[in-house]
Amino acid sequence: MRRPLTVVQLLPALSSGGVERSTIEISAALVAAGHRAIVVSAGGRLEPALRATGAEHVTLDIGAKRPWVLCHVSALRRLFADVDIVHARSRVPAWLGWLALRRMPAATRPHFVTTMHGLNSPSRYSAIMARGERVICVSNTVRDYLLRHYPRTDPTCLRVIPRGIDPAQFPPAPQPDRAARERVASQHPALGGDGPLLLLPGRGTRLKGHGDALALLAALRADGLDARLWMPGAREAGREAYIAGLEREAEALGCAQALAITAPTSAIAQAYAASDLVLQLSCKPEAFGRTVVEALASARPVLGWAHGGAGELLAELQPDGAVAPFDSTALAQAARALLARPPVRAGTMPYTLRAMQDATLAVYDEFDDDN
Repeated sequence: MRRPLTVVQLLPALSSGGVERSTIEISAALVAAGHRAIVVSAGGRLEPALRATGAEHVTLDIGAKRPWVLCHVSALRRLFADVDIVHARSRVPAWLGWLALRRMPAATRPHFVTTMHGLNSPSRYSAIMARGERVICVSNTVRDYLLRHYPRTDPTCLRVIPRGIDPAQFPPAPQPDRAARERVASQHPALGGDGPLLLLPGRGTRLKGHGDALALLAALRADGLDARLWMPGAREAGREAYIAGLEREAEALGCAQALAITAPTSAIAQAYAASDLVLQLSCKPEAFGRTVVEALASARPVLGWAHGGAGELLAELQPDGAVAPFDSTALAQAARALLARPPVRAGTMPYTLRAMQDATLAVYDEFDDDN
């Protein structure tokens, strides 16, 4: 039996997002395995969820990009005195953790692990994420990116651990799921009708490909399909000008009446169930592609650009949904083909939360093996 470990995870805050979710998920796995989990961040709305796992939270604003953030190095060094592993998930916290560790005696110094959650711009500042004794990459896309931009990195230190979902939260839905569609239409009347519903979840930024989705909607409707498009998550505070621009674009394309741009939904599994085709059209390659995994687990086809982590997942799990980036004609052709094909049953999803948790704890165990 492995000895109990104390693992500290470092990140800027516990507000929202994939980094925060992964931190909480690994904390839960650590506590369940009999280890001690500590998270250092500025806190945020997800702090109660973290504490509910049995993990401890230390409030330090270690993500601030200000010179005074260096004052936290000494506090971190004191915290690390009784720690086995320091796991950094973001660049400023990683620098602070590394600075705290390097002044500690080698014999008692905790091991340093990093996770590259994104494709950050290559620089000396970003290079800290490649300095872990083990570097976790959330996809092969990230691993290749890291080795291309930081060629001095030892490949034997890299571990590819994709993000995972809880399959129970994304059960396969019947297709069509008329009850789910009716619920959505009751909330957003523009999404009613018998035609196909396209779903593009994502924040209100042009990087998510909302413009490409509008062009696709217009192309399908020009073919005579009564297609509708739902963009949950795009309407958020501070993005009013962006949303107004999308609405003008939809008017110009003649598809505004078939469009709903809404705030984030807390019932994303029901959104997948209501849809007929899920879109992943990020203009910039992403590190992973959680939408692809969630939608396929829900037995919904996915259509997206064949780049980044999403393209990697599509190539493996549903190749006919991967389209050469920014080829709008090919995108519309692929959409028609996916909408016309018979429903398929969801297969076994390899990218599960449990697999991600087990693989991460196995990385921590490697240091025990080294001793």
